[in-house]
Amino acid sequence: MSSKENAAINQLFEKLECRYALRVLWALRDGHPQTFRLLQDSVGGITPNTLNTRIKELRECGLLEHGSDGYTVTTQGHDLLKRLSDVQAFATRWAAARAKK
Repeated sequence: MSSKENAAINQLFEKLECRYALRVLWALRDGHPQTFRLLQDSVGGITPNTLNTRIKELRECGLLEHGSDGYTVTTQGHDLLKRLSDVQAFATRWAAARAKK
């Protein structure tokens, strides 16, 4: 992997590692817009201040947008979530294997 590719993945991981960032995106994965309050309920356990911060960051990096009906993921956000669905399948298999131990 080139240094340019490393820098790109590091930038993405930095954004996604922020507390609740992935959970905010995951809550919007079905494509239905959510209001701030509904999104807060969908994420669970997130304070309004933290949600505002994550929304701002995710909008700035082009993964989230706000329309008349609420917050949704962008085309880039959908692409990322599609790729993360592979992680969900892995996590399910991994958790099942660990439960057998």
